[in-house]
Amino acid sequence: MTKVNAAMVKELRDKTGAGMMDCKKALITKDGDIDAAVDYLREKGLAAAAKKAGRIAAEGVVESYIHMGGRIGVLVEINCETDFVAKTEEFKELAKDLAMHIAASKPEYVSREDIPEEVLEREKGIYRTIAENEGKPAQIIEKIVEGRLDKFVQEICLLDQPFIKDTDLTVGELLTEKVAKIGENITVRRFARFERGEGLEKRKSDLAAEIAAEIGG
Repeated sequence: MTKVNAAMVKELRDKTGAGMMDCKKALITKDGDIDAAVDYLREKGLAAAAKKAGRIAAEGVVESYIHMGGRIGVLVEINCETDFVAKTEEFKELAKDLAMHIAASKPEYVSREDIPEEVLEREKGIYRTIAENEGKPAQIIEKIVEGRLDKFVQEICLLDQPFIKDTDLTVGELLTEKVAKIGENITVRRFARFERGEGLEKRKSDLAAEIAAEIGG
């Protein structure tokens, strides 16, 4: 199997405009074949969606979600290009689903780009020390650090989290699919999550399961 590296991901991203994680996944799926990965992204609608990503999305909705009798509340701003799309049931349902997802999965940032560099550097330092204490060979420590950092990012960034209604998709991939289907750029601009007595009454996993059951019902 061909090893996928950062240069390959950058080349594919330059060719298609697709997101970094989408490009990495495409290259892994196609065993490092750039041309096959381009076709893969096009077939998935990801390359076409990426072309829309630079367009201004100033319309949209601010969706709210209140759970458990007021113990948890979420406000999220989802943007699109036109008021027409903002008023469609599909867009409103997307906003509602994302508000519920935020309530359940407790992201801290919208995307990796929003994480302060000092936070990433602190985590890298911690993971490097752990790897050294575990006696890992020096030549693979940086690879271990990057792997653990990627997992950290996936846990705290909304766009990298598995979507609560379909965990085979990340939230970012869900948005990309919606962009390809609707034909407009769609972005999550910001969100706020409030939890009374946060962390004192129920574990995050219990809360996620409860909200997932509500969505499914």
